Amino acid sequence: MARQAEIHTEIQGESMAIVTEGTPEGAAAPLWQALAHEMRVARGLLEQLAGVLVTDERFVLDYIDQLQAFDLIAQHVDESAALLDRVAGGQSPGEAVGQVRLSVMQDRLRAALD
Repeated sequence: MARQAEIHTEIQGESMAIVTEGTPEGAAAPLWQALAHEMRVARGLLEQLAGVLVTDERFVLDYIDQLQAFDLIAQHVDESAALLDRVAGGQSPGEAVGQVRLSVMQDRLRAALD
């Protein structure tokens, strides 16, 4: 019989609890922690970009390169979601991480599994 586990997290000052089947002490726990880190990375990128956009009225002309951060954020989110789908579908964490297309993200997730 599967046990329920409750994971507590805080996103932008909002606390939430996620109830899952299984135990966070299992083999997937480091991967879950690494994915949470990736979400914080994406949030940090967004906050940095927002800081630039609100301080300069000419952001489109002056900071066009930084606008590419939106694409990077989307890639992080997409890869995280796809990874979660693969693990939820029964794929092993190591195999699922091997399919992450962002090499830097894949390296960090692999390090979390070691």
